[in-house]
Amino acid sequence: QVQLVNSGGGLVQAGGSLRLSCAASGRTFSVFVMGWFRQAPGKEREFVAAITRIGSSLNYGDSVKGRFTISMDSAKNTMYLQMDSLKPEDTAVYYCAAREGLRLATGTSAYNYWGQGTQVTVSS
Repeated sequence: QVQLVNSGGGLVQAGGSLRLSCAASGRTFSVFVMGWFRQAPGKEREFVAAITRIGSSLNYGDSVKGRFTISMDSAKNTMYLQMDSLKPEDTAVYYCAAREGLRLATGTSAYNYWGQGTQVTVSS
C-alpha cells in the first residue's frame, strides 16, 4: 500500500499564491505517476496536473495551464503544486493521487491511491 498525506491549503485572496504538498510513504517503488485533482461543491472531481515520479514528464489541465506548476522531489517522495494567480473558481478541495501505471492519466479511475484532501479557498 501507498499512503499519501496532503498539506498546504488555506484561504487566499484572488491573485495570490499557495503551495500544496503531498508526501508519499509505503510501497512507493510501485508508483510511477502522481497527480493533483480538485473537487468543488456539487461538481465532479477535476484533473489539475500530473507528473512522473522522477519528474521527467508532466501534464496540466486546461484551466490551470500557465498559473500552476507541479514538481517532484523524488528523494523525499514529495510532490508539490505551486498555485499562482489564483481565482475564486479555483476554490475546491484538492487531492493528491498516485498510480502504478506509466501514463500521465487524467481520469480519476486510473489512480490507485488518494490523499485525504486539503481545502483551498480563494476570495474575490
